[in-house]
Amino acid sequence: MRAPRRSRAAALTAVPGLVLVLVLTACGGTAGDAAATGAAPSAAGPAETTATATPAAEGPIGAGCDVLPAEGPGSLPALATTPAGTAVSTNPQLTTLAQAVLAANLVDVVNTRADITVLAPTNAAFDALGADAVPALIADVPRLTTVLTHHVLSGRLAPEELAGEHRTLQGDTVTVTGSGGSFGVAADQTLAGVAPATVVCGNVPTANATVYLVDQVLAPAG
Repeated sequence: MRAPRRSRAAALTAVPGLVLVLVLTACGGTAGDAAATGAAPSAAGPAETTATATPAAEGPIGAGCDVLPAEGPGSLPALATTPAGTAVSTNPQLTTLAQAVLAANLVDVVNTRADITVLAPTNAAFDALGADAVPALIADVPRLTTVLTHHVLSGRLAPEELAGEHRTLQGDTVTVTGSGGSFGVAADQTLAGVAPATVVCGNVPTANATVYLVDQVLAPAG
C-alpha cells in the first residue's frame, strides 16, 4: 500500500532551498545577478567621482591684461576682429613694438599670416635693452626683421599648448616653459641675457593670431 501523498505546502517546507530559489526568481533575479558577479546588493548612493582633465583656459591670462580697455580700440571685442599686426598698435603696452614692426615693414606680413602665435615684447621689454639699444636696433632693419620674426610662432597656441619648443617665422626655435597661467622663456634666449622673459598677459585673440605679451625681447638663434 502506497504512503499518503504529502501536501504541496509540506513538500515546499521540506525543501527550504527551493523556497529561496522561487523567492529570488519572483524578485526579478537581482540578488541572483549580484551573487553571480560577486557583488553584494547595496542601497543607491551618490555616483562615484571620476577624474577629469584640467579645463582649457578661457580668455586672457596674466595680471598685465588689466590694462586692456573694456571697450573701444584695444578691447578684447575689438582685438578679436583686428589682424595681429594692426592690433599691436592699439595696445598701450606695445607702442615700441608697433614702431619696430612698422620700421621693418612687417605689418602686412603679420596681418596676412593665418593662425599664428605672437610673443609680443612690451615697452618694458625694449627698455630693458638700454636707452641707446632700441634706436640702434630699429635703425638696423635686417637685424630688426630677424629679431621680430623670431617672435612669431606657427599655429594658434592655447595656454595648455604653449609650453615646449616651437618653430618661429624666422626659421629657428624658441622654448617656452611653465604651465597654467605662468609661462616664460629662459634668460639665455633673451636679447638682454640678464633675466628670463615672463608672459605678463596672454591668450589674447586677434583676427588671425593669439598674442602673448612678454617682458623681454627674445634673441634669435646666432
